[in-house]
Amino acid sequence: MKKNKVIFLDRDGVINYDENYVHLIEDFRFIEEVFDACLRFIDAGYQIVIITNQAGIGRGYYSENDFKVLNNWMLTEFKKQGIDILGVYYCPHHSEYAIGDYLQDCECRKPEPGMLIKAMVDHNIDMSSSLLVGDKLSDIKAGRLAGVQRCFFVETGKIVTDSDRVHADGVLVDLAAVAELVCNSRH
Repeated sequence: MKKNKVIFLDRDGVINYDENYVHLIEDFRFIEEVFDACLRFIDAGYQIVIITNQAGIGRGYYSENDFKVLNNWMLTEFKKQGIDILGVYYCPHHSEYAIGDYLQDCECRKPEPGMLIKAMVDHNIDMSSSLLVGDKLSDIKAGRLAGVQRCFFVETGKIVTDSDRVHADGVLVDLAAVAELVCNSRH
């Protein structure tokens, strides 16, 4: 069976503006050109997987159901643009700042690679031909630990420090710029 190549996308700061624990549809704002960038990746043979830490659940700021409502809406918006998302993986845990069962060290919270490994198993992903795009060092570290071939920072979320830059294969202005770099030879 042929393995899938994917682009793993962090959510907040890559797909949408990171405005502190976004969990309501009315607060979710897609970053410009995200849909066009995703279509370029699909045209280049990539499938899309979203991996997102959601400590706001663990902290009690919103529920897993709130996350799922927003997630379903987001997936519908992608679908309206002709984009099928292969999977969305989220981690509601935090090792210090969470309540109840969410207060735990886990293998899924980035920088741990658990969400990526689960996606790899679920969807027969070839990590050596896959990409990751994030806005924090924890994203890049998770990609490296999972064996993702190339990992990129975008500057649409958190500020990328000089010390963090060395861990990635590049720092680009946004997801559209990553698509331009990766897919340029295909168009």
